[in-house]
Amino acid sequence: MADLSIRYATALFEISQEGGLQKEYLEQAQFLANSLKNDDAILILTHPRISAEEKFAFINNTFGAAIHQDLMGFVRLVIAKNREAFLLSALNRLVEMIKHNLRQTTARVTSAVPLTDAQAATITRILTNKLNKSVDITVVVDPSIIAGISIHVDGYLVDRTIKSMLRDMKDTFTICR
Repeated sequence: MADLSIRYATALFEISQEGGLQKEYLEQAQFLANSLKNDDAILILTHPRISAEEKFAFINNTFGAAIHQDLMGFVRLVIAKNREAFLLSALNRLVEMIKHNLRQTTARVTSAVPLTDAQAATITRILTNKLNKSVDITVVVDPSIIAGISIHVDGYLVDRTIKSMLRDMKDTFTICR
């Protein structure tokens, strides 16, 4: 499955580069992926009893005006080839490829309490400077971490939460027995 998603994403990425449309494709691919995922529209596209014509009509009516013709052509191709299960994966890969090329990334910041705008801006600024990339942050509030924050970005994890420190202490004492 991954190979086909990568091939689709790579083809779209190359088209976006040739046309100078990377930022537009990035925004629209994110919008399309989020819409399909959040609205359960992917269930319509992957349903075996819904015809390709009905799926085409659904896509055109829902996203036709908001999505570039190349991306719409890609979605139509996926439907025509009966490969709707690869759509979200390919769109997510495309987003990753374009973000990497544009030196952008997203960090997931977990905190026990909501961050203030100033705290979020400070974290964004620090990460942008450290990574030498434009960084957007997604803040997740998880009271179970007790206090502190954890930051997950580009495969790295910085975990300075009380929950992880207590777990580490427990593991240390268990080993010392």
